[in-house]
Amino acid sequence: MTDSPDPDKLEGTGGLTLRQIHEQAQTSLGRDREAQATRSSGASQRSRWQRWVRYVWGRSGRRAHDR
Repeated sequence: MTDSPDPDKLEGTGGLTLRQIHEQAQTSLGRDREAQATRSSGASQRSRWQRWVRYVWGRSGRRAHDR
């Protein structure tokens, strides 16, 4: 049986212990998930609108590379 190292005693390159790095990663992940949830609430309607505009604009033949 191997002894697992104590995360409170192992330090990373920045001087933080592995436990501190893990805790910071978890809080960052929580913030990222909250931000993603607030962004995605209205994004589905915008993306549908943007898809429609791109569809109509693409069919009109007025693209920049066609000039």
